[in-house]
Amino acid sequence: MDKIDQIFDSFAATSLFKNKGVLQSNYAPENILHRNEQIESIASILGPTLRGDKASNLFLYGKTGTGKTLSMQHVGSKLEGRAKEINSNKIKFLYINCKLRKVSDTEYRIIAELIKALGEKIPATGLPTDSVYSKFVEIIDREKQVIVLILDEIDQAVKKISDNFLYTLTRINSELKNTQISLVGISNSLTFMDNLDPRVRSSLGEEEIVFPPYNALQLRDILKKRAELAFNVGCLDEGVVEKCAAYAAREHGDARRALDLLRVAGEIAVRGGSKKVLLKHIDISNEKIERDKMLDVIESEPAQFQLVLSAIMKLSDDKKFGNIFTGDVFNIYQELCEKTKSEVLTQRRVSDIIAEFDMLGIINARVISKGRQGRTREIKLMLSKNIKEKAREILEKTLDLKDF
Repeated sequence: MDKIDQIFDSFAATSLFKNKGVLQSNYAPENILHRNEQIESIASILGPTLRGDKASNLFLYGKTGTGKTLSMQHVGSKLEGRAKEINSNKIKFLYINCKLRKVSDTEYRIIAELIKALGEKIPATGLPTDSVYSKFVEIIDREKQVIVLILDEIDQAVKKISDNFLYTLTRINSELKNTQISLVGISNSLTFMDNLDPRVRSSLGEEEIVFPPYNALQLRDILKKRAELAFNVGCLDEGVVEKCAAYAAREHGDARRALDLLRVAGEIAVRGGSKKVLLKHIDISNEKIERDKMLDVIESEPAQFQLVLSAIMKLSDDKKFGNIFTGDVFNIYQELCEKTKSEVLTQRRVSDIIAEFDMLGIINARVISKGRQGRTREIKLMLSKNIKEKAREILEKTLDLKDF
């Protein structure tokens, strides 16, 4: 029997999983644990749509994996169901994930995506943005209805294209005769609203709901419930769920990360032919997710972020440089911008990007004083050799950098 047959046999014979889908991020449980307060608040704010009234604009924020999107979609689904039961005015939910590269990198694409969600077609590029916007207004105002527009990871779109499009959307009701639109913004950034134009901030943040991180006990409850549905009886070693919860609680109470840890640990156990998910599988899973998460961040960041990272990596490889400082990064960044025919950001903006990399754990940036010359950051790249090589491939391909 060849090696491939052995691999396939191990999967066919192993039945750790009963339903792996319940550990995926797109699974919507019937009951969302430890989020009653937030769900009830969302329902109270959006409830007026059942009478055909516009609900207040709503802003949900909290760190990744705190149940924001899940809670919003749960309420939306219940609300649409209730509207059908009572033959209420038409309610429609439009959902857009602003983190997707080809959805939210221009105002045009965001509006085109909304038109697509309404079942209409429009070219991906080529028309003036004003024409696309007029088309959107014309489509939604054909009949009397209430639309709830959900912009998930809204901070990503603003980072790429400014907050002008948000101002346009918050003013759209003044152009509509039949339809009323309510906006729901969802963000992982706790300080996102601070940087918005005051007009946008006051309009978008009519109502705000904070989603706090889950603690280890809450994560254990969530994992236990999902594990019962995901795995066959007796397939989890003692302490596996608790260890997953502890890892994720340490990482800002991220339920999505906890579920990923458990799912990947199960996959690793299956591949190894184990009859149970063991504690050691959680450790291996954690290492793998850390690596994949870092590469995902590098791939999904805008081009300017990738250019700054490329400059840091180039300096890190150059033996002539001992310590790397912000000024060095800016000089190499300018060269790479010239090479790729990209716009050159100010040194202050590049400094902000470096601070974000520090926050993400891609680099370690230590602020040091240079006396009369002011302060600068001493930068150290924190990517392991394996991740660094894969990151280089991503950057070369995305930025079309030769001999980088």
